[in-house]
Amino acid sequence: MKKLFLLLLFALAAVAVPAQTRKVFPYQYQVTDLPNGLRIVTVPTDYPNLVSFYVVIGAGSRNEIEEKKSGYAHFFEHLMFRGSENYPPGSFDAIMKKAGASSNASTWDDKTIYHETFAKEDLDAVMRLEADRFKHLKFSEEQFKTEAGAVLGEYNKNSASPFFKMYEVMRETAFRNHTYSHTTMGYLEDIKDYPNQYEYAWKFFNRFYRPENATVIVVGDIKGPAVVAMVKKYFGDWKRGDYKAEIPAEKPQDGPRSKHMDWPSATLPIVQVAFRAPAFSETEKDKAALDLLRIIAFGDNSDLYQKLVLQEQKAVFIGADADDHIDPELFTAYAQIKDVKDMDYIKTELLKTFERYTKELVPRKKLDDTRSRLRYGFIQAMNSNESIAGALAQYIALRRSPDTVDKTFALYDSITPEDIRRFAAKYFTENSRTILTLATKQGGAK
Repeated sequence: MKKLFLLLLFALAAVAVPAQTRKVFPYQYQVTDLPNGLRIVTVPTDYPNLVSFYVVIGAGSRNEIEEKKSGYAHFFEHLMFRGSENYPPGSFDAIMKKAGASSNASTWDDKTIYHETFAKEDLDAVMRLEADRFKHLKFSEEQFKTEAGAVLGEYNKNSASPFFKMYEVMRETAFRNHTYSHTTMGYLEDIKDYPNQYEYAWKFFNRFYRPENATVIVVGDIKGPAVVAMVKKYFGDWKRGDYKAEIPAEKPQDGPRSKHMDWPSATLPIVQVAFRAPAFSETEKDKAALDLLRIIAFGDNSDLYQKLVLQEQKAVFIGADADDHIDPELFTAYAQIKDVKDMDYIKTELLKTFERYTKELVPRKKLDDTRSRLRYGFIQAMNSNESIAGALAQYIALRRSPDTVDKTFALYDSITPEDIRRFAAKYFTENSRTILTLATKQGGAK
């Protein structure tokens, strides 16, 4: 509690400091590169006796460039728990259970992240285990087929959600060339074919699970030099690869796109309005300006939320997503609607909000309050070794450097109301727009 209080004081005190000297990530860290390309980030903290160990792999659905071969980054998130040369199936779970460790993994468009949190005395055992599965993963064709069935089951479960299906359809409607056109889970027909792709799966693993494509993050009650020596011991002989994925560039959109989805069962209607958005950058203002605008225009304190959710009560919720991506992605606003007869009205209100900020200037105080809350929230969330490592992992997946955190927040500090209006006008254009609606089939929404 004392640590969190000090961090919050740090955040509040930073408000009066010139932007170029402000830091949002308050911990000291060390970055070390091994000869094989593996990067190590160590962050000592005073949270006692615990360590969080993260491995960030620069492979997600973005890297799945071959036709009929989608979803393999996510598939390997499953397969990595199947065993390795020196640890047969079941060993991973047994060792983690003995260490009292929490362990998990996740896959996104641009990255796959594996992570554990455990007592510091177990660091050697955990690191030895982790190194073995990254260097010497091993699974039989029978195990491969079993895991393929598990992934198909996961897809079928997810596809029962209208939000998942809208996300899938939005991406394939908005993107025609880039691999962002398919979701992290991949296309259903590709997942069904997994049992026949045992040899290809190894090809995918050998391409992307290489040290130059990986960053190890260790946060907690540690001594940096000792951790680096341990990583060298267990990961130092990991062989470098030479594969470079040629990601297809998305062509400029040549006109507005739209699609309606009839949902087979009872559900509340949903509308999504998306525009092509810029890629993440720690130097250019475009994405940072739209990050702030997303909160101002569509957040819980926005005029639109107050109107549609609280005052008129026509929407269950509204919001917007504009996640950080290596390549240009989407800025998507969405609303779930209580009555299908209000579909067109809500869609119009979303569009009007986008247009509003291409013309109006955001009040300076609202902008300052928004970035202050963003900074405060980020620092407040770093209240454990695991949350510190998790926050770092998201930025390291983009640029492989903890410096990216402070560079990003420095960009937020540099944004003016004029910047927001300028970038809104640049990106929120009719030709770059995609609208998707969904309603129960009997509802007749169009």
